[in-house]
Amino acid sequence: MSETKKTEAEAPDVEAGEEIVSTATAVPPLEAAARRLERLLGGGLSEKDRHLHTYTNPAKIVRRWLGTASGAAGSATSVDIAAAASTLLDPAGPCSKGVELLTDGVSLPTTPDKKKFLTIASCREVESWLISLSIRLMRKEGKFSEAISLVQKGIESLLDHLNVASTNVISLSGVASSSLFPLLARMYRYRSLITEVLNDQAIDATQRQDLAKAHNMACLRRDVDCQATLLNLMLQDLISHSQIEQAQKLLSNSTFPDSASNNQLCRYLYHGGRIQALRLEYTKAFSNLSQCLRKAPTNTGLGFRIAAQRLLVVVQLLMGEIPDRHVFFTKGMQAELAPYLAITQAVRRGDLAVFNKVISEQASRLQQDETYTLISRLAHQVVKAGLRKLHVSYSRLSLADVADRLGLPSATSAEFVVAKAVRDGVLDATIHHDEGYVQSHDLVDVYATREPAEAFHRRIAYCLTTHNDAVRGMRYPPDAYKKQLEASRGNRRKRNDEKTDEEKAQELEDELEDEY
Repeated sequence: MSETKKTEAEAPDVEAGEEIVSTATAVPPLEAAARRLERLLGGGLSEKDRHLHTYTNPAKIVRRWLGTASGAAGSATSVDIAAAASTLLDPAGPCSKGVELLTDGVSLPTTPDKKKFLTIASCREVESWLISLSIRLMRKEGKFSEAISLVQKGIESLLDHLNVASTNVISLSGVASSSLFPLLARMYRYRSLITEVLNDQAIDATQRQDLAKAHNMACLRRDVDCQATLLNLMLQDLISHSQIEQAQKLLSNSTFPDSASNNQLCRYLYHGGRIQALRLEYTKAFSNLSQCLRKAPTNTGLGFRIAAQRLLVVVQLLMGEIPDRHVFFTKGMQAELAPYLAITQAVRRGDLAVFNKVISEQASRLQQDETYTLISRLAHQVVKAGLRKLHVSYSRLSLADVADRLGLPSATSAEFVVAKAVRDGVLDATIHHDEGYVQSHDLVDVYATREPAEAFHRRIAYCLTTHNDAVRGMRYPPDAYKKQLEASRGNRRKRNDEKTDEEKAQELEDELEDEY
């Protein structure tokens, strides 16, 4: 009986001891994420100065790891980042500059435990990742001057790592140190965001030259991440400075990489649609913006989808089409699209007075959305919509009544507007100048015109584009053609029994990469 009581009394002490041990051995989120990247990139090799990549596509591994590590990085503070840098990065190794940048001015508690630093397999990637987290934290806190200085030093450090790695790092795919490419693209993205806030002309001019040189180098080393990111940044910079013709030249003389991420493709389609809309190429702009909205993620990026939807609505109105009503009542977009719903209703009614009233009331909002220039072109569409309604309703109408219905100043102005509409093919009518009226002709069967063929052509083009995207997205089994070749020659053998250890190890690594 006494032994039972003694055991029950000692049980809480044992459980408390287990809780103490588990608390003491808990690893911080940033360190845990960095250790996971170390394992993914094949860390822990005996050769510290030379690294043989275990995976054939390390950039893909780092890109996916950045997505999984976003949760650990979301709540990180400057102290957490500095502590992770002092724990993971060797101050006497290749990342000494990064340790100095991250721990400068941050007081850290002394830890008597022996630190286990990362190997060359992942120390450069972790260093760049921690620097990017520190830059993002400074940007959130409004420390833009410190952030622009740190991001510039971070880019220089990454470029130094790339130069050194090009001679020391061996990759099975023949591309040297491609695991640094996604992080370098993130650095350029942060620098562009910070520069946009600072709005310094000297910094903007310098950045434009640096972006062009960096894009050239990314094309030479086949860096897909930096190619896509830098091209979007250059297009955004030219659009923000109203250099539309230069942006069109860059758009027409550059090639967007096919294997770029979906987010960068959406940005590229949005910039292309905006440039084409400003250059009066509304059909191409409508195609790019529609594809952008279809490819945009639905669970995040609400602000981007709102901006794309606003621009698409304006382009549809400029094309003479009326957007569907459900577009303006999409979840999360009702308040942002309310002014555009009022404009669409004014265009649909063909009332120029109501249209001018809505524009004057929402002028500041439209200028903030950067759509005021495009919407100012809609006045002619409003007049055309009103003329269509009058053409359907009346076979004969005086020019004075046309001016009164459309809100035009005089019958002479109405005559000029009707003449232009007749010349553009909007109306099929005859103007009697002496009598002062417009005589409409009989309505023509729409199926006898080219409108059904053009609509059918648009649908076929959309289906072909969807089919081509699906074909490019399909994944074929590797070396499938070799098996067919062996079967045709009649020398197929049991490869599983005759494979060497190196071949089996390579297949296992490929399977791990596909699963991750």
